[in-house]
Amino acid sequence: MKKQPNLLPENGIFNLEKHTRTQQFIFVALLVICLSGIITPPIALLLGLLVANISGHPWLHLNHKIIRLLLQVSVVGLGFGMNVTSALHSSKESFMLTVLTLFSTILLGHFLGKWFATDKKTSHLISCGTAICGGSAIAAITPVIKSDEKQTSVALGVIFILNSIALFLFPIIGHWLNLSQQDFGLWCALAIHDTSSVVGAANKYGTEALAIATTVKLARALWIIPVVLLTSFLFKNKTSGIKIPYFIGFFILAMIINTYVSEVTVFTPYIVSVAKVGLTVTLFFIGSGLSSSVLLAVGIKPLIQGLVLWGFIAILALVSILYFN
Repeated sequence: MKKQPNLLPENGIFNLEKHTRTQQFIFVALLVICLSGIITPPIALLLGLLVANISGHPWLHLNHKIIRLLLQVSVVGLGFGMNVTSALHSSKESFMLTVLTLFSTILLGHFLGKWFATDKKTSHLISCGTAICGGSAIAAITPVIKSDEKQTSVALGVIFILNSIALFLFPIIGHWLNLSQQDFGLWCALAIHDTSSVVGAANKYGTEALAIATTVKLARALWIIPVVLLTSFLFKNKTSGIKIPYFIGFFILAMIINTYVSEVTVFTPYIVSVAKVGLTVTLFFIGSGLSSSVLLAVGIKPLIQGLVLWGFIAILALVSILYFN
């Protein structure tokens, strides 16, 4: 009896290639939709989540670098739509609120970590990510405390999950409470973790809210420096350097140019429009990295700790803005 050739390996390779091409086609098609400017940042995030959990991200290994670059370029672009005088006024008004919410959140996170028996390094990363600026703060503190890949991934997972919720939830609450543009922008900057979601939520609420939220959030991000120094002392580690978010300097430069160089005002509306599209695409990439495996890897205790911390900073900031600001 003649032996039949085994075609399974060839079929397997063919099916794999076909699946990869399908993944790439779906991803690129949705990316083009996000680039078109016809959808909002929350919808882009939702499309990314659908990609991550249905078809899959074909270039997942590049996701982190793309998100970081797109976010930085988009934020600098938004600077061309802002005024230096207004930005300084907003930053001055929010200084005490920033100090209060930042350090009280880190302190509460320390005690929550002990109460939930969360890994010490994971707990600290979640606390600092919630208190300052999400993934950027975690990236800066990770080498200082020498956290491993799992500890860092869990902290990032918690932050990105809650960021995704905030992008949809905050505008709804803002309209329900009838918050002013100024109050909502300030609340976003203080209570939402990542700059991408802060800008996305504020942009949905209004132009004035966007300007205030972006300025205050980036000023808040500079607190990475003292928090990293404090962390190195608490964990008794000597750090050779601090990852400073240098793109904030370019954002300030963009504001200065927009305020004092009148010749560029002809082009600034177009730059801001492109920056907003860039932010939409950034949120699509963030969503596309949140697969079910990432969500399951987080674990219940770190997620509860992150949720309690987020609720604390959101309520504290809102009450302070409404009654004491």
